[in-house]
Amino acid sequence: MRLDKFLQVSRLVKRRTIANTLCSRGAVRVNGHIAKAGKMLAIGDVIRLPKAEPIPPVTGKGHPDGEETVEPEYEVLELPSGNVSRARATTLYRKISP
Repeated sequence: MRLDKFLQVSRLVKRRTIANTLCSRGAVRVNGHIAKAGKMLAIGDVIRLPKAEPIPPVTGKGHPDGEETVEPEYEVLELPSGNVSRARATTLYRKISP
């Protein structure tokens, strides 16, 4: 399954066009590498998405305002063949970090 389609089906991203935009900007990483929207995913791949969630500073390091951003990581557990229900969408991945 394509990366952009998985992000939309799993509801990690609201719309597929948003997923395409994030990928074209180089903001999405799969297994530590910048990924294009057409990247074919496999079970066990780790996806890192951009997300600006402030966390407390660590000994003064981080952004000028004193906060760092957290980029959540998700492990792909299942690749569906089509669209899935909202309840089932959360079973397609597992959140690894914050």
